[in-house]
Amino acid sequence: MQKNLLPIEAVARKLDLTEDLYEKRSPVTAKLSLALLRPELWKDARFRRNGKLILVTATTPTLFGEGKTVTSIGLVQGIEKIGKRAVLASREPSLGPVFGMKGGAAGGGRSQVEPAEKINLHFHGDFHAISSAHNLLAALIDSHMFHGNELDLDPEGITWPRTLDMNDRALRRITVSVTAADKKQRDGSNRPSGFLITAASEIMAILALASDRQDLRARLARIVIGQDRKGNPVRAADLNATGPMMALLHEALMPNLAQTTEGTPAMVHCGPFANIAHGTSSVVSQKMGMQMADYVVNETGFASDLGFEKYMDLVSPLSGIKPSAAVLVTTVQSVKQQGEGDLERGAANLEKHISIVRGFGLPVVVAINRFPNDTEEELNMLRKFCEARGAEFALSEAYAKGGEGAVALAQKVVEVIEANPEVQLTTTYALGDSIVEKITKVAQKIYGADAVELSDRAKENLERFTRWDFGELPICIAKTQYSLSDDPRRLGAPAGWTLHVTDIALSAGAGFLVVISGSMMLMPGLPKVSRALGIDVDEHGEIIGMS
Repeated sequence: MQKNLLPIEAVARKLDLTEDLYEKRSPVTAKLSLALLRPELWKDARFRRNGKLILVTATTPTLFGEGKTVTSIGLVQGIEKIGKRAVLASREPSLGPVFGMKGGAAGGGRSQVEPAEKINLHFHGDFHAISSAHNLLAALIDSHMFHGNELDLDPEGITWPRTLDMNDRALRRITVSVTAADKKQRDGSNRPSGFLITAASEIMAILALASDRQDLRARLARIVIGQDRKGNPVRAADLNATGPMMALLHEALMPNLAQTTEGTPAMVHCGPFANIAHGTSSVVSQKMGMQMADYVVNETGFASDLGFEKYMDLVSPLSGIKPSAAVLVTTVQSVKQQGEGDLERGAANLEKHISIVRGFGLPVVVAINRFPNDTEEELNMLRKFCEARGAEFALSEAYAKGGEGAVALAQKVVEVIEANPEVQLTTTYALGDSIVEKITKVAQKIYGADAVELSDRAKENLERFTRWDFGELPICIAKTQYSLSDDPRRLGAPAGWTLHVTDIALSAGAGFLVVISGSMMLMPGLPKVSRALGIDVDEHGEIIGMS
């Protein structure tokens, strides 16, 4: 299908970008220069807009999603339609869901980021660069073991896996062989390892959280890949791996400039999942957006218990970025599913998510994303539910009508921001709390759990990380997205349950501990009938079946 996209020069002009501040990658896409982060450029009136950041989150999703990306794109288009300068900050899609269950992740209908097919696939090669940097470090570890192991790495203490941007359950557990040609067993030969999906790579989290090249270098150097036989941490810097990883990530740190269906500027950069990582676009893209636009719309992954909580407790404190409002996307189908088919009963889930957002001190607007099968009666029930709880709301029809279908939402969001100029944000836990206290506070305040239970493995790892002086890091809890609890079968707003922590992993470069709950998989598998089977290239050379 032929799309009438704006030349990237026209998109750049909407943000007052001159040609020295971006590098074209195609007639309709570009990479933004990191010069936009230089303090001297902030003196330029073009880049002193002090834009307001809008976080988009959602109620607990169904298997097929609730249109959060569509709503985010529609909202930024709607803000532009009411005469404000706006830019989207969006994550890059992973090939795992694109070819797995959800399909394309660039929006849909009249609210997409374009060129959608390229963005859904290889785009500008950022995921390739991240995978390559991650796997280079893995290769350097095994090479070091093969050639004498001067650092005395403990083969059983190596924690750095490999990565692949594709769902592949067969790679969750592998055996690494470093046997020599003469069949002599080398140190670490035939040790167990595995793969995780690129969105869960610590390199992905590092790139998304890095504030500039200097910060990226420092974070890469701090990566802990395992321990030596004396029980001391071994870092990527000890293997002299920082420089080559920097080279692979040199251009990947630069945000990608694209556009929406209606030509609104869109930055698409980094793609950590929110169920197994922190789930938002890059810090550099958000900071650039707030310099260039009045409003930056930034989608956080999955529901408010995941990407949103991690943004407020992890990303915002680490980056210094302060959001001004949140949009909570919900749908009739999501609320009904949480009530096992009963809309009224499922509304407890909506109420809990409103409470989560408000708990951080952030004003919330509920976006009721309309689907074709929704009845007026059902939509009115959601409207009345929001009214009864004093929550601002608006109907969104961004899929069918684009920006025009999100004008009411845009107006409501701008009104709420203007009515709350001095937002006082809070966090779920204090940085000085112990790790167990942090986990417990998130479990109780956000998820609604009664208690937390750590496995022996989790306790052992936590004791080691505390001994290594990582006991005051913030946390990133990896759990299912399909329930507020750690059990995807528990619907609504469950109470009287215990959060089970099965493992704790260290992401020293990213700057947090990954707390793994339940049976969370860091390398998903493909479904029995995957979306890949419907994707093809037609006789005109157009990619089909991706949306």
